[in-house]
Order: sequence, then C-alpha cells, then structure tokens
Amino acid sequence: MAFKKILRAAILFIIVFASYTAYSQTNLSDVRVDELSDDQIRQLIQRAKGVGYTTDQQIEQMASAQGLKPEEVQKLDQRLQKIRKSDQSGSNDNTTGSGSGLNGLRDNQNSNLDGRRYTNPDSLQSDTSGNFRNRNNQRQNRDVFGNLVPKIFGSELFKNSRMTFEPNLRLATPMNYVIGPDDQLLVDITGDNEASYQLKVSPEGTIKVQYAGLISVGGLTIEQATSKIKATLAKTYPGLRSGRTQVAVNLGNIRSIRVSLVGEVVKPGTYTLSSVSTVFNALSASGGPNDNGSFRNIQVVRNNKIIATIDVYDFLLKGIQRNNVRLQDQDVINIPVYKTRVELSGEVKRPALYEVQSNENLQEVLNFGGGFTNKAYTAAVKILQNTAKERRIIDVSSSDYNTYHPANGDKVVIEAILDRFENRVTIEGAVFRPGKYELDKGLTLKALIQKAEGLKEDAFLNRGYISRLNLDNTLSLITFDVQNIMNGTSADIPLQREDKVTISSIFDLRDEYKVQVQGEVRFPGTFKYADNMTLESVIQMAGGFKEGATPNRIEVSRRVKNSDAKSATSTVAQIFTVNVDQNLKLVGEPFILQPYDIVSVRSAEGYEVQKTVSIQGEVLYPGIYTIQRKNERISDLVKRAGGLTALAFPEGASLKRPGPPKDKLKKSRTDSLKAEDEKLRLINLRRLQMAQGVKDTLSLKEDSASVRSDMVGIELKKILQNPSSRYDLLLEDGDIINVPKELQTIRVSGEVLKPTNIIYKPGKTMEQYINESGGFTYNANKRGAYIEYANGAIKSTRKFLFFYDYPDVKPGGEIFVPKHAPREKLGITGIVGLSTALASLAAVLVTVLRK
Repeated sequence: MAFKKILRAAILFIIVFASYTAYSQTNLSDVRVDELSDDQIRQLIQRAKGVGYTTDQQIEQMASAQGLKPEEVQKLDQRLQKIRKSDQSGSNDNTTGSGSGLNGLRDNQNSNLDGRRYTNPDSLQSDTSGNFRNRNNQRQNRDVFGNLVPKIFGSELFKNSRMTFEPNLRLATPMNYVIGPDDQLLVDITGDNEASYQLKVSPEGTIKVQYAGLISVGGLTIEQATSKIKATLAKTYPGLRSGRTQVAVNLGNIRSIRVSLVGEVVKPGTYTLSSVSTVFNALSASGGPNDNGSFRNIQVVRNNKIIATIDVYDFLLKGIQRNNVRLQDQDVINIPVYKTRVELSGEVKRPALYEVQSNENLQEVLNFGGGFTNKAYTAAVKILQNTAKERRIIDVSSSDYNTYHPANGDKVVIEAILDRFENRVTIEGAVFRPGKYELDKGLTLKALIQKAEGLKEDAFLNRGYISRLNLDNTLSLITFDVQNIMNGTSADIPLQREDKVTISSIFDLRDEYKVQVQGEVRFPGTFKYADNMTLESVIQMAGGFKEGATPNRIEVSRRVKNSDAKSATSTVAQIFTVNVDQNLKLVGEPFILQPYDIVSVRSAEGYEVQKTVSIQGEVLYPGIYTIQRKNERISDLVKRAGGLTALAFPEGASLKRPGPPKDKLKKSRTDSLKAEDEKLRLINLRRLQMAQGVKDTLSLKEDSASVRSDMVGIELKKILQNPSSRYDLLLEDGDIINVPKELQTIRVSGEVLKPTNIIYKPGKTMEQYINESGGFTYNANKRGAYIEYANGAIKSTRKFLFFYDYPDVKPGGEIFVPKHAPREKLGITGIVGLSTALASLAAVLVTVLRK
C-alpha cells in the first residue's frame, strides 16, 4: 500500500508539473523586437499592467524572465520610450487649444472617434502653438463617418504666427486720428515764441494750455484739433496770425481702447488694443472666424450702427485691405454665420471650402480656387448638390460657368483629363526618326514614313505591319509591302488614331553574323562578320600570331546546313586546313570566311614554353630550376641542387604541386605559397570541425579550396636510395620541394587544454603528447584525432571496441584533436513531452499493479 501511495503521489506531481509548465510558459526566446508592430508592443504593455507591472523597467524584467534575450531587451526599452513619447505627443495634439464653450466644441469636431487626428503629410509649417501643420496650416481631419473634412479657405490667416497685423506705433501721427480721453498731445510752438507742452486729454475731452485755458478736443481728428488749438493760441501769440510763429500738434502716448468681438469667433470676448488698431488687428488677436463664421461679411458696429463690412477674401486673393477701419473705444466686431459655402475638389489649384456671396457665379468660385490645374478636364465639371431628401449630381459645361450660381453645400468636382491621345500615331523600326507623330487630316502610311525622314538602308522592304485598335479596343494587324508602298505600286493606307507602324531591320530578322578565333593568337575571341572577310584579316583582328603558333596548319570549321539527319555518318561540320604567310602578306588566292566559321590556330611542332620548379631548404643550391627533360624526376632535381646538406631531414621533405605560377611579378612564389599554406591549413581545420558537426559560417568557396589540397606526401629517403622508382615522381611546372632541417618538436592543437609545441622524443605515443598538452577537453572528439606528418601525409586514429589505436608520431608532425558536435539542450517542449511520457508510463504501471 505504501508503494502505491508513493507511486500515486509521484504521478500526481509529474502531472501537476507538466500542467504548470505548459500553463506558465510564455517563451520569448525567439522573439525579435524589430519585427513587432507598435500595436503588439502596446499589447505587451497592457498585459504587464494586468499583473501590476507599470514602469518600463518592470516590463523589461518580465520580458527577460520569459526568455527575451538581453540584446532584444535593450531594443524593447528603446521601443517603449518611443511609443510612450508618441502617445504623449498624440495626447498633446488632442488637448492643445482645448477649452470651454466654442473652443472645446471645435477641438472635439477636429478629433475622430478614437481620439486620433489625421494629418496630411505635405510640407509642414509651424502654427501659433509651435506645433507643425500641413501646407494649408490646418489639419486634414475626418468626421465621425470617416470622411475627409476639407479645410476652410482663409482659416489659417489669423492663426499663422508668421503673419502679424500688429500696428506700427512709430509712424507719424495720422491726421484722421480721433482724439479721446487719456491721449497725450504734444503741442510745440516755434518761431518768435518758443514753447512745448505735454497735455493729457481729460475724461471730458479737454486739454489745459498755459495762457490759453481749456480747449475741447475730444472727438476731433488731429487735423481738426490742430486748427482749433492754433485759433485759440493766436489770441496769446500774435505771431501765429502773421505766420512768424508755428504750432505743431502730435500724439505722445497712445491710449488703449476696448473692443468686443462677438458671434462666430474662435475666442470671443472683449480685447484691450491700442487706439491705432484696425479690424484686422482685432481679428488676429481673437483667432478670427471659427468653423461656422463668415469671412465675407464681418461687421464693425459703432454706436449701434454698422459702419463697415469687411470681406477678408479681398485681402486673401488680392492683398487689398478694403474697409479695414481704425477702431474706437467700445466698438463691436460681429462675425455672423456663413450663408453659402461651396467645396472645390479634384484638379483645382487650391481645393478647399469657399464662402460664396449670393451674386457670385461658378466661374468666380473657380477663380477663388486659383483655377484649374494643368491636368484638369475643363470642358465640364460635376456638382454634387444636396436636396431636401437626398443628393443629386449636376453636369455644368464650360459655357454655363458664368450663369450657374452655387447653392449652399455644393461640392464642385473637377476631374482629370483622360490618359489618352486623340491624334497620335507611332512609327518604329528602321526609319531615321522613329517616335510619336500628330495624326493630320488625311495622313497616310507613306506620308508618315516621310515625316520620319524616310527608311534606313537596312530596312526590310518585303513586309511591314500596322497594329490598329478596333472599336472594342482589341488589336488587329494590317500587313503591307514596304517597297511597293514607297514606289506607289500598292495603294497607300490611311492611318487612324493610335496606329502603330513597325518596319523591321534586316538585322532584327536574323542572328548576328560572327566569326570565332581561338588558339595561338594574341587576343582570341569572337568578331563581327563582314563581307569578303579573309582568314588573314580575322587573324590580324585577333592580334596576330603568338610566338609558338604555326601558320601552316590553320583549321577552319564551317557549319553544315543540309546534313542528312537520318544517316549516322553524316557530316556535321566542314573542316578546311589552310596555310597562310607568317607575316600575313597577301600571297595567292585568299580564303574567304563565312558567318559562324571557327578559326583554330595550332601550336608549332616541338615548341615548348619553359617550365620551372623550386627546391627549398637543406640543399646546397636552393632556388628555381628549369625542367630540362620531360622525364626529369625529383632525384634529378636534388642532384642538380648539389644534394642534401648535413642538417637535412629527408623524412620531412614535402612536395607542393599548386600548378604553374600565375603572377610572378607581384611577389616571390615562396612568400606567396607560405601565406597560402597557412590560410589553407586554417580552412582545413575548420572543415574538419564542420565534418564533426561543429557549426560554422564558412563559405562554399573556402570549403571547395580546402578540399583541393596541393600537398603530395613523398618519401625522399626512398627516392634517393632508389632513383627512378615509383616513389620518384616526374616533375611538373610549378612544383615546390621543401627539404627541412631535422625537426625536433611536435605541435598539438585543437581540443586540448593547452595547445603547444612539445619536444620530440622517439618512442613517445600520440596519447602521451596529448596528455603533456593538458589532455582532452570535455568537448574533444577523441576518435577524430589525427596527425599530419612533415611531408604532408596524414594518419587518423582508429577505434577497436573500446580502445583507441593512435598512429605513430614522427618529428615535425602536428597532432590535431577536433571538436564534438554540439549537443542539443532539452528545452521546455522536450521537458513537457518527457513529463507526458512518464505520466503515461506511470498510469500504465498503476493500472498493471492494481490488477
């Protein structure tokens, strides 16, 4: 019973552990933050908030605990900061300019249901709040139905911080300025009498002048006040009557006035302005008309009477400030709601909402928008009009632009012209000026060819064709005889719109004629064929003969066009053997080539280029030697080099066979091959690791280079003891023989604790040398260990049962121990699978034990 209880508890623990692992695991180890969208990052933030993590540091700790890599955690921190900054700026945009009353309502109308604004990514400018707005200084918003709301023409005028209507207070005193209480008058008397007064206008509108008493100037203009003051002072200063004394009256300190703005104003209220301010100054201070305000009928009310009506369009379209009167204290500016507003959209220069007066027609509205663009369809416009129940569409032709009067809510749509030509024809091919031409009335095929400056010399005269559009826009093909059309023997063909005439070149209808030259010429290759091309000419084009070429047996192969396909012995090429002069002189009948001939120039009999080999190391005369005979061997070269020195180690001699040296000018072949040997050695080590399963990013080019080894294992001692034996190899061009000194060390590298060089000792085994290097590492592949001897030969370790048979060690050898393939770690999925399997096994055992 106790055993069963323990078994049940173990099964329960395994099941609970497996369930907990499957439930709690959120593996982020393979997640790449750069591949996540902003919405996915926001979901991660919301999920972190759900478990009480609110700061960026806590979110990063949670992600790191769920397996996110450290470098990805850093990227996550940058993304979190960017998204929070973006959300804050978006929140500021939604709240900027918010307020109560009309301002708050206006901001709510400019926001979509989800609180985000929609801006048009055009050229940006700065608005009054320091934010950036589009080229019209107004955001392109959308209404609650998602439709784009166009901007109101002129709405940016009084909101643009770069345009100010502040009055210039340093100008000369305007003569029509009306004097009021608190104004300061500067009265200067010059001439026979000199006096200056700074006089403040009293609330009753009077000033007190010395020797003259009180003078009433309130409500008078500067010009009128000057005359009155002069008349009053003339009693005191007689020189004023004779002209010997003058009086000048100017303003000193300018007073402030209070002006009220009511109606459809962005910021309605009472404003304190200078007494020289105009209506535009007040509109600029208040933000101008709001979305429902009129720009065409702004009223200035003074003493309960409308004294001026301002149309802002005069300033916007013409730069004229008509009726921009100077304000007085207690003036009222009233902005009524607009009456008629029309939208211009499509191919117009300034698409926007325009306010229209009752007497204005469609042409004037189009002028408001700057007129049509260069792609506009100007013959007619479409007008979408609102009725009492639904909408309707009206087509207005260009002749009715001056008579149609738009209604409120009209949307004028200007469409683009069609992307097609009404009078275009095209000619291509062998004419001097191919291209597109105007379809004149009665234009024919021959006339079009003449327009294109006629036919080229290589024109194919037997046939041309016209691609023509049918009524249903399908293509039809009309063929014609080019020569007969030009001679007039065939009827000329009238052309139609979008006809495309094609006249081919003879070179377009055949393969390009070429001749190939190969063999012992200076510049072998392919050359263009020309009529009457001779064999000597093409050899001259190829740079002439090389030094070893023979002119006596030049072979020319020619295509066979009528070969018997059914015969197994049929001729597939004609072969000509031709003799030419060594100096390419014109002697006898020339051999005329045909297209696609192949000219092969052979080497002269018995001509051989010198071949060299190199011997290095412990010989009496090391260096580069020229091969004397075809059957010259290694032993012969050692004899020519004076034999071995006393310190030579023939057992370690090696032969490297890289082939003929390709570049003898840049550096010596010895230095080049030493660097190449070291590089090849490293590549081979990497390749061996890859063969054992070690992952590496070695390129295929390097891998193929490592497979092709230039080392040849030779036995120089046996060669010298038995010359001309099978060990004594024949020399080849580029061979390098290296005879080292007696080698006294063994190199141990790879997966050992301390790769090093160890002094050679006869009789010591390969395993002993590895132990002297610290022994194998935990990741060493003992079975893959091998030794490379000094002569280039390689022997590997063999395994019999549980024992390793290591190869013998010779002086100068290198022992290499490769790395084991990486072991796959048991991940969460593997643990869950193993737990499930154990749980199933335990359940089976419980069932069996109960029985």
